[in-house]
Amino acid sequence: MKHYTSIHDIDNIKAWIEEAKALKKYPLKHIELGKHKTIGLLFFNSSLRTRLSTQKAALNLGMNPIVMNVSGDAWGIEFGDGTVMNGNTAEHIKEASAVVSQYCDIIAVRAFPTLTDKIKDESEHVMNAFKKYASVPIVSMESATGHPLQGLTDAITISENAKVARPKVVLSWAPHVKALPHAVANSFVRAMQKMDVEFVITNPEGYNLSPEITGDTPIIHNQDNAFTNADFVYTKNWSSYEDYGNVLNTDPNWMITKEKLGDAKFMHCLPVRRNVVVEDAVLDSDSSLVIEQANNRTFAAQLVLKKILENLK
Repeated sequence: MKHYTSIHDIDNIKAWIEEAKALKKYPLKHIELGKHKTIGLLFFNSSLRTRLSTQKAALNLGMNPIVMNVSGDAWGIEFGDGTVMNGNTAEHIKEASAVVSQYCDIIAVRAFPTLTDKIKDESEHVMNAFKKYASVPIVSMESATGHPLQGLTDAITISENAKVARPKVVLSWAPHVKALPHAVANSFVRAMQKMDVEFVITNPEGYNLSPEITGDTPIIHNQDNAFTNADFVYTKNWSSYEDYGNVLNTDPNWMITKEKLGDAKFMHCLPVRRNVVVEDAVLDSDSSLVIEQANNRTFAAQLVLKKILENLK
């Protein structure tokens, strides 16, 4: 595996999950693997879990991480080909990616969507530009349309906590105070489609995700019906895909409550707005897996970096 920018880069999710569990038991077992190797973590957007967990994953493998907030700490980067650079951007991705490739053995990138230009966002112009012009492997720490490290993390967490052979997993939209990307939801859908689970999505009318992502996955517009017999409820807000980037519905009745959750386990990628997306009674209960999920971020990232490092040898 050269790059990790999509859930599609996972060839066998069951095997990956088992390998991640092994890393979790012995996180420093492969500390010599990344010796004298450097990873550059480039953040075009804010981060807490992704930043710290990926850095820790690199350290667990003996790597030297270099962390940079690109927006604000670097020259403005131009991604368009043939652009006359007489505006705010001072450096082209062609030079920037080539230069960073000289300093780093792996480059990890985090960049959010515009949520105004669907075509531009779906082109993944930032991630694909790095893949095109860098000479080293690229890892997505979230892009315009996907968050494959989070998706792998969620698959690991469900595997660890499943009480039945084929659990029912529900991805539920929830209200939020602003428009949010589709990336986490998209990668969760892709991950669940690779797993042996009963998987459904529930969201209000007007909030269906991209049909290219959801495919044949059932979409139920009645949240209570969708939650029937659920083992896991994964909650995330996303803006409209059809009416791209807009907020059509802020119905507070879609908030996750203890009564709705029943015996299911609650999952969320964090950060989460308490008593907007989910009530305190859920987050503060034994039903919540959010802290465990956050811990698993390290081992998902560590597995990805391990596979790339093994390919560099």
